[in-house]
Amino acid sequence: MRRGIAASALVVALAVSMAACGSSGSSSDGKADGPVTLTYWDTSNATNEAPNYQELVKKFEAANPNIKVDFVNVPFDQAQNKLQTAMGAKGAPDVFRSEVGWTAAFAKAGFLEPLDGTPAAADTSAFQPSLIQQAQYAGKLYGVPLVTDTLGLMYNKELFAKAGITAAPKTWDELKTDAAAIKDKAGVDGFWLKAADGYYAMPFLFGEGTDTVDAANKKITVTSPEAVKAVETYKSMFTSPGTAKADVTTDAYAHMMDAFNSGKVAAIIQGPWEITNVYKGSAFADKKNLGIAAVPGGSAGKSGAPTGGHNISVYAGSDKAHKAAAEKFAAFMTSAESQAFIAQKNSTLPTRSDAYTADVKADPGIAGFQAILPSAKPRPELPEYSSLFASLGENLGKSLQGTSTQDALNTVSTDYAKLLPGFAK
Repeated sequence: MRRGIAASALVVALAVSMAACGSSGSSSDGKADGPVTLTYWDTSNATNEAPNYQELVKKFEAANPNIKVDFVNVPFDQAQNKLQTAMGAKGAPDVFRSEVGWTAAFAKAGFLEPLDGTPAAADTSAFQPSLIQQAQYAGKLYGVPLVTDTLGLMYNKELFAKAGITAAPKTWDELKTDAAAIKDKAGVDGFWLKAADGYYAMPFLFGEGTDTVDAANKKITVTSPEAVKAVETYKSMFTSPGTAKADVTTDAYAHMMDAFNSGKVAAIIQGPWEITNVYKGSAFADKKNLGIAAVPGGSAGKSGAPTGGHNISVYAGSDKAHKAAAEKFAAFMTSAESQAFIAQKNSTLPTRSDAYTADVKADPGIAGFQAILPSAKPRPELPEYSSLFASLGENLGKSLQGTSTQDALNTVSTDYAKLLPGFAK
């Protein structure tokens, strides 16, 4: 999954009335214990992850012979728009994998079934509380956490050692110093940051003790002095000695990952969804060569990265029988046993503590990211929050190509005012 792509707007979904939801293909009120075929939309990587989810679905069908699952893999970068279109008309899946940033918006639009008191929510006490909080809207639960993630500093231990570096950098300034040393002593770039992507820029804002908006006080903060400083630091990561120049091409993500996996760059900011691909790289034939640390901190002495991941949600427009089957399916997919199975197969992070078995924690990538999860920053209960990344990323790209930081952030603030009419600038 390419996290930055998840920033497309959900404004259309928020404007669609719930009246359209009743047009689901499963609108009759069938018996909850009769034969049911669920449609499940999966948004995991089709090559590395989806086959393992399909194997898990087969286990569910074997344990529940009266429920069949039509497994549909939908590319992550298309899923958000496809879901909001389907749920506003016909053809919506009964149950689906929803990026955490979509859940509140879909719930506000009336597309999701509340799961409080259902089998899907029977084990909520086992989950990390902040992840349950992210799955709620207006006091109700609209998703069950399936996998979680955050951004961390992935680094090549061998290249760091060649430069005489014995510990991961704790600040952006330390990272720049390390990058220059790696370039000088190992002959490769020390750091590559994904450019023009709002999601990957969030650690710089958090490091200055700010965010794009103050959701609690309904205020746009992206033009604050702290935000300006954050973006200046962000921009310096493309021009300092030993750091890779900004790549704003359409294939920038692939270029970054290819360089890291082959040992042509020593460190990147990335999430656990890439662990399986990293292990396939020539530089990480020995998995223990992969180092994971918290993202560096800013001048405020703070380190933080967004909390990401996926929930399983149930469509409100499905009939009683399909909802009941979907709730049972959600409970199975998010159980400790299922999460441990997926973690070992996909190197993704479970959302509940009892899924972190000894076998799961034997994966150095999972163990590394589990250690930095406490520094992850939960998203506010703001349906539009995911949509904020798009303008930020676009204007960061313009700033990297000559627009002043203040002008770029002023444009972002103007865009936010349109998206959040009740917020003060």
